[in-house]
Amino acid sequence: MITKLTSTQSDFQEKLTSLLVCNSFYNKEVTQTVDDIITNVRNNGDSALIDYTNKFDGVNVSNMKNLTIKLPALKQAFNTLNKKQKSALTIAANRVHLYHEKQKQSTWTYIEDDGTMLGQKITPLDRVGLYVPGGKAAYPSSVLMNAIPAKVAGVESLIMVVATPNGISNLLVLAAAYISGITQVFTVGGAQAIAALAYGTQTIPKVDKIVGPGNIYVTTAKRAVFGQVGIDMIAGPSEILIICDGKTNPDWIAMDLFSQAEHDEDAQSILLCPDTDFINQVEKSIAKLLPTMDRKAIIKTALKDRGVLIHTKDMNEAITLSNQIAPEHLELSVEDPQVMLNDIKHAGAIFMGRHTCESLGDYCAGPNHVLPTSGTARFSSPLGVYDFQKKSSLIMVSRQGANTLGKVAAILADGEGLQAHAQSAKYRIIHQHKI
Repeated sequence: MITKLTSTQSDFQEKLTSLLVCNSFYNKEVTQTVDDIITNVRNNGDSALIDYTNKFDGVNVSNMKNLTIKLPALKQAFNTLNKKQKSALTIAANRVHLYHEKQKQSTWTYIEDDGTMLGQKITPLDRVGLYVPGGKAAYPSSVLMNAIPAKVAGVESLIMVVATPNGISNLLVLAAAYISGITQVFTVGGAQAIAALAYGTQTIPKVDKIVGPGNIYVTTAKRAVFGQVGIDMIAGPSEILIICDGKTNPDWIAMDLFSQAEHDEDAQSILLCPDTDFINQVEKSIAKLLPTMDRKAIIKTALKDRGVLIHTKDMNEAITLSNQIAPEHLELSVEDPQVMLNDIKHAGAIFMGRHTCESLGDYCAGPNHVLPTSGTARFSSPLGVYDFQKKSSLIMVSRQGANTLGKVAAILADGEGLQAHAQSAKYRIIHQHKI
């Protein structure tokens, strides 16, 4: 049901590498289809969106009014929720907001001795597009995680696009949009929605950045429009890696592995542990608990194709392997995770201690659940307020500074053969001397 490896076996690295590779988000035929969709939307705007939505979502609409959800409908969706759902959504939103408030960046400046002022100005993006999946599952949590940091950053216009297969909207998704401060909602999905956000149509405004997860078509479209607009990241299948000392309840570990495997068949679940007996116990827990899961078919496929239980020589080797893999979610299911933390270099989010399951981070802990996948945690960070702010350098040179810096700049510009650059700097030096 799930691969078992030992770090000392001769072909370990080869087999591990094979399991880590996932090509499901790279497909030439999909790329061609997406390119055609983008071109059609660019050329035909709303009419192309209507045609694609009717085709792919199984609806029959004739104009964009049928694909627009007004803000009062979002409020109504929130009010329709039962008391427990309202409370959970509100608590989660407040915690996400509080955490991301800590990430806000401020404009700063400093003055040099000659009076020259240098600094950095922070400004929010004007308009952001949020893609929300509507296929295998609905994700109100993704609405919170993508929208709230943007609002904290100061983004004024937040456009949400969400697929509604067979015309059915998810109340929790709409309620999350209401509580997150979404400004416009359109019920379009797929690559066509990404194209609409990137280039604009008669109804959907062009945005500055697109965020949010999606299937292979959405991901391919985001890659294609990058440069025309900003994007959050190219996200692959979800991942969890657990480092365990063998002293956690094996049922807990099995269920934590399931928590990512149930996302889709390409998701990856990995356990690193130096205790062979415990690995065997986890394997038994997997077999025992799997039949009880609603999404057991998806979990079974994900564990069979990409899951792995790895016996390591010791905990230090487990850390080394974890850093090599650079997982999206890393659980340190050990007695003292603080001691281990200093040696962890690469992970999207780190869940510390036996009681910190990954699913708490997905919904309500506070930190963002939009995380780098496929080893990109080596150079990428979780989605945050900083993704919705941009920086402008501030330079205000004093008369004395122009004289000093002008000489330096002129020498370097002359060295590069850029006469106008050099002369522009020299003019300021001459002007200073005349005064």
